[in-house]
Amino acid sequence: MDAESDTFAASKGVEIIIGKKADFMMKGKIQTSDLLKAVVDKKNGLGKSRIMSHVSILEIPTYHKILAVSDGGMVICPSLEEKKQILENTLEVFLSLGYENPKVAVLAAIEKVNPKMKETLDGEALKNMYINKEIENCIIEGPISYDLAISMESANIKGYKSPVAGDADILLAPDITTGNILSKSLVYSGKARMAGFIIGAKVPIALTSRGASSEQKYLSLVICSAMF
Repeated sequence: MDAESDTFAASKGVEIIIGKKADFMMKGKIQTSDLLKAVVDKKNGLGKSRIMSHVSILEIPTYHKILAVSDGGMVICPSLEEKKQILENTLEVFLSLGYENPKVAVLAAIEKVNPKMKETLDGEALKNMYINKEIENCIIEGPISYDLAISMESANIKGYKSPVAGDADILLAPDITTGNILSKSLVYSGKARMAGFIIGAKVPIALTSRGASSEQKYLSLVICSAMF
């Protein structure tokens, strides 16, 4: 279907979804901001009652299972409540894929709480929400550093004990910059295969970089399909 501009293409895509002529959206070779402007439009967009967030699903040659990173594409600097909603979005994905109690690592540079480092305070708060059953269907550890989350060897050397250590399913990033750089580093330097999409809208939205490979786009479509 011809579109006179990227913004028109995005709004037309949203219109098609609302008209139930398609099941989900996929970003083509347009700016992410142009797509999201139409998606989050309060009057004619695809928003629901909660936050929208981006999830990257990665298959890394050096890791023993699938790993998710969120949020690296939507929420710039999430508050504690926004992080809770981002996590709930990501858990919805894993539960729809058949997981039971996925293991969540709330990332920070260190594994101890430091009042000067907001991400460590948020990590502790989210873990307490899990302990108090405010967040269910998962196991949360936080704050926790990246090496401890994915390397049992590192955890053993540091004497760090947690069911999440070396076995994380979900990495909750402290901000969009961390999540974005982490995902792209694993793809371009770590040879990971990736699927990227937005959750929290009325339908899943397959969303990868404009420079993504055909395989990344295909895998993103597969994950969106699996969530129906």
